[in-house]
Amino acid sequence: MGGHSTPARRARRQALAAGLAALALALSLAACGGGGSASNANETATAYPVRIVTAEFPAEQRLGETTLLRLGVRNTARKTIPALTVTISVGGEEGRSSALPFGYRDPSPEIAQPDRPVWALSAGYPKLNGSGERAGAETASPKTFVFGPLKAGATAEAVWKLSAVRTGRYELLYGVGAGLGGEAKAETAPGTAAGGSFVARITEKTPEVEVKDNGEVVEIGKKDSGK
Repeated sequence: MGGHSTPARRARRQALAAGLAALALALSLAACGGGGSASNANETATAYPVRIVTAEFPAEQRLGETTLLRLGVRNTARKTIPALTVTISVGGEEGRSSALPFGYRDPSPEIAQPDRPVWALSAGYPKLNGSGERAGAETASPKTFVFGPLKAGATAEAVWKLSAVRTGRYELLYGVGAGLGGEAKAETAPGTAAGGSFVARITEKTPEVEVKDNGEVVEIGKKDSGK
């Protein structure tokens, strides 16, 4: 069920990618918001020790595939973090200069909307694990999500539902903070800001599959479940 790609198939894939990107841009702009609803009043210059207990994002993805980004943070301090924040950006100059957390800025001068998505953020996300409600209040920056106070010893795991809309190899950066004013810091070690990165490769390759004797459809080159 594989075979060589024809010009017609390549054209259909390119059209799919263009359509996904256009839809994703609208979804990302709507999902990210842009208001400044969270407050940083009474924030003090304090460093809060934290531990990143979950950091999951698939390294291999396909165009149009939906995946989950999971980040879990435990407050190992003896007092409550005023406002747990997560700031996300695609790596590189084009990613850092984009207003979208999962996008890049196209440098072409003729483009009216230069901020383009790499991943589309699904409506209603991010969410805290175990909750059906949207979390991550709006901030002045669409790249920063604030999840509210985190009590001493407590853990919060945030989940983003994303759809890949642009092929390529990307680094996705994340930073964890303890407030919005820049005074409260989250650190994994003294003087070490909490954060990390993922590397993900998005391809448009259609997997070659075969049907096993038991009726299971499996990707060629991968072992089946044996069930």
